[in-house]
Amino acid sequence: MFANFLIGLREGIEAALIVSILVAYIVKLGQQHLLPRLWAGVGLAIALSVGFAALLAITGNELSERAEQIFAGTTSLAAVALITWMIFWMAKRARFIKGQLQGEVDVALEKGSWALAIIAFVAVIREGLETALFLYAGISASGGTSEPVIGALLGLVTAVIIGIIIYRGAVSVDLAKLFRWTGFALIIVAAGLLTYAVHEYQEAGLLPGEDNIAFDISSTIPPESWYGSLLKGIFSFRPVTTWLEVVVWWAYAVPVLVLFLKKTKRPALQKQSVPQPV
Repeated sequence: MFANFLIGLREGIEAALIVSILVAYIVKLGQQHLLPRLWAGVGLAIALSVGFAALLAITGNELSERAEQIFAGTTSLAAVALITWMIFWMAKRARFIKGQLQGEVDVALEKGSWALAIIAFVAVIREGLETALFLYAGISASGGTSEPVIGALLGLVTAVIIGIIIYRGAVSVDLAKLFRWTGFALIIVAAGLLTYAVHEYQEAGLLPGEDNIAFDISSTIPPESWYGSLLKGIFSFRPVTTWLEVVVWWAYAVPVLVLFLKKTKRPALQKQSVPQPV
């Protein structure tokens, strides 16, 4: 649940931050009559994201056991790639988001008011589709329980609250620190998803080494125990782990963590604040 809470929080904050900047800038320009079109773009993006999540779930349920293993492994790999890209993209571009969005709004107002809805749609649909993919991968890795859904929803609700607080100017949020810590945690989550993908491919016969067990601590950490379920939900941890899973975990986690810490060591992200409406 915690891993999906982080994903929902991270993706939700990015979307909420973008929408808050757009809304505040439109209000500042005195173009409040355009807000319904902006919200139309946001609403359409949310609806399509929910539909994409449902499509993934239906597709996974309709497949044979081996095909489902391959599908789950492939979606997990895609989720890892998106998580990694998202973390480094935000670390590099977050400080320029406000200026870029305001520039896009100025151009959109020259082209026509519906262009504003397109900007809002594109900004939110990216985060929504990513969240749907992450959520499906999390549900698959946790054994199909409802906890990932609850965790993601809690994260999204928290992100919306933070977005409202930022917009109202009630508090100055240090986004640099927030994105740094959530990015660090999500790299660990992504490493777990990557080993889960390897496990699924091994069970499907696409990768070797299913019987080459690195460790078996199922007697110490039973998979059905609450702490076993917790570790599985957060880190995709399995008490019985193959050598290939161990190698892949370290091969991903160590270099990505080093690069991320190096990228965020200098103050690449500044405190972001949304202009208050006038």
